[in-house]
Amino acid sequence: MLTIGSSETVSNCEGSSRREFLRVGALGLGGFCLTDLLALKARAGEDKIYDFLRDKSVVMLNLQGGPTHVETFDPKMTAPSEYRAMFGEVKTSIPGVTFGSHFPMLGKLAHKMSVVRSFRHGNGSHGTASALVAAGGNSTGACMGSLYSRVAGLTNGVTGLPNNCLVVPATAGDKYKDLRAVPERVTSVGNLPKSLAPFDPSKGGSILNDMELRLPEGRFENRRGLLSRIDELKRGADSTLASADSLHQKAFDVILGGVTDSFDLSKENPRTLERYDTGAYKIPKGLAKKKKNGKSIPGFSPIALGKQMLMARRLCEAGCGFVTVTSTGWDMHGNAFGIDDGMPILGPAVDKAASAFIEDCSARGLSEKILLVITGEFGRTPKINSKGGRDHWGNLCTLAFAGGGLNMGQVVGKSDKLVGEPAEDLVTTNMLLGTVMNVLFDPAQVRLLSSIPDEVKKAVVDSKPIPQLV
Repeated sequence: MLTIGSSETVSNCEGSSRREFLRVGALGLGGFCLTDLLALKARAGEDKIYDFLRDKSVVMLNLQGGPTHVETFDPKMTAPSEYRAMFGEVKTSIPGVTFGSHFPMLGKLAHKMSVVRSFRHGNGSHGTASALVAAGGNSTGACMGSLYSRVAGLTNGVTGLPNNCLVVPATAGDKYKDLRAVPERVTSVGNLPKSLAPFDPSKGGSILNDMELRLPEGRFENRRGLLSRIDELKRGADSTLASADSLHQKAFDVILGGVTDSFDLSKENPRTLERYDTGAYKIPKGLAKKKKNGKSIPGFSPIALGKQMLMARRLCEAGCGFVTVTSTGWDMHGNAFGIDDGMPILGPAVDKAASAFIEDCSARGLSEKILLVITGEFGRTPKINSKGGRDHWGNLCTLAFAGGGLNMGQVVGKSDKLVGEPAEDLVTTNMLLGTVMNVLFDPAQVRLLSSIPDEVKKAVVDSKPIPQLV
């Protein structure tokens, strides 16, 4: 157990005590502490506890509101004008395959992607559809990140970082705190313990009993305060740790080092920061005044998305197993945003941020170790409405993959002539779950675990991946 406290006192019904700044205790794997796990590795060379883990991570880019499947990855230019992609198509690196016109950078990387044109679940309601996709329909109702941490442990056994993280716009810094996010729709723990909820750095959340990050009120909002506070702790701990054994020193170093480095984007090469930067994709000032419900439109700005994706990559590098990134504004009916004025802003931002992520992972040799999933709660109606938008549609939904050691460079399934229904190779939420779980775990080994509930084990072991990808 590692506990670091601040000098601030807090009064409550149990009296006064010092406020804890950082506590890292048991790591969620049979009660082992980090020093215990390090000792096991030192003695055995290879910790067999992790045989069921594949040493991979998943980043789920959730386009909140229901991204249009037509204007993203299935433009269907052979359909009548009121059905096909409003802005046309762009060629990709896969012969004969096109994406929506706002995705030229992803188009050039299509050979590193697999897009699904037959993903369907039939639910057109924001809340329940969001939860359904995030959970992959598993019976616990828990999002896939929480399911992962229930099996793998709340924190990474080597770095001490949370295994399940949430990156909303506010995570990228104070200036993004007013941007919208609806994380509760995609972060439910279902009937699993609340401690399995994703760690949300923007709120200074906690991982109960395993990793707690607590700061005096207002300090976490100041990112520089967080980083400088950790630096102070490192300097002040030198004399205290001088008498500690090497394993405890290492535990301290990896935990604080991981926390600091993961959230400090200043360590990145300026060219990398520029490649990810989506700050130019701002909503025009006059747009909100022209629209019903226009007050909500400025909050949809995707200016933080690039930094969110960069932070997701950094978290995966530091040992986080599952990262959920949210980007709002995709509810394109036309009363606020429509396809006509929403896609030219949100589409290019996703194109830049996601393509930067794919290229970055490739350059760092991480393509096999990190799976990117792009999806949302549902698709949009095949026919464009009178307001220049598309309405809710659960019969065909956006879904794309990159990396993770899966088979890339292909289109899975096919939509019908009016891009409204799967015509070939139906893909279900259970198949999405199976694909993700098979990237993260060895199901045969998970089947042998006695430390997890049968319902959780069943969700991992019995879900079947998309066959064309594995």
